[in-house]
Amino acid sequence: MDQASGLRRMKQSKVKVIAVTGGKGGVGKTNVSLNMAIAMAKQGKRVLVLDADLGLANVDVMLGLRVERNLSHVLSGQCELEDILIEGPAGIKIVPATSGTRSMVDLSESEHAGLIRAFSQLQGNYDVLIVDTAAGIGNTVVSFARASQDVLLVVCDEPTSITDAYALIKVLSREQGLFKFKVVANMVRNLRDGQVLFNKLTKVTDRFLDVALELAAIIPFDDNLRLAVRKQQPMVLAYPKSPASLAIKALAKKAIDWPVPAQAGGHLEFFLEQLITSADNESKRDVANE
Repeated sequence: MDQASGLRRMKQSKVKVIAVTGGKGGVGKTNVSLNMAIAMAKQGKRVLVLDADLGLANVDVMLGLRVERNLSHVLSGQCELEDILIEGPAGIKIVPATSGTRSMVDLSESEHAGLIRAFSQLQGNYDVLIVDTAAGIGNTVVSFARASQDVLLVVCDEPTSITDAYALIKVLSREQGLFKFKVVANMVRNLRDGQVLFNKLTKVTDRFLDVALELAAIIPFDDNLRLAVRKQQPMVLAYPKSPASLAIKALAKKAIDWPVPAQAGGHLEFFLEQLITSADNESKRDVANE
């Protein structure tokens, strides 16, 4: 199949593609992804969420949604991507991945191509695609981050979080040519602590890397988040006036205004073309290593 030809046939309107990542687990990445998506939908945007933690998916679990089929069924040819979409709160659409499936963690070249083909056939019209990546700096995380137009890096005030965030920035900048990153200081006590956390990260990146970091949001620690997770409800709906909800709503409003790059017309093709490029680069590196 001529993938590039398939992409050129796509008729979708401009789509803003945001990868939400964090370097390590436990920083609140998925909560930020889901609540931001719902906040955008409440502002009238058509939002698609891709659960890109392909082997340890949890977006559907956090929302208490029942999933019949997932990305593994698409890659095996049992169904189309349209067939597995599920509707979440506020009308967001979700692409569910698998949980506990080891083979999904490191996709082969043909499976990666299958994922690209699946997206090229997606019929829906969306304003925003939010990609909730896995933790770490594996090939899949790097590919999705590289393919997105904006990388939103979620960091909390822990040494391991800062270290892993720096490692991810280093890989994406030196190996993938990404130089701009938006940072979310998550689960901090107050605005001052959020700024201090951001300064800690920029102090290291300014010294060793040629990148530009932007503080996109400071989200305070909020006990309501734990209550919302227990209820399997998004916090922006369960506790809309809580401090963290207000911060995420402000982030969503700001993100809507982030410009869509002119590359590839700014369409979903941009995301797919970059995935193809990432897959090709990984294949060339594998051949060189052999």
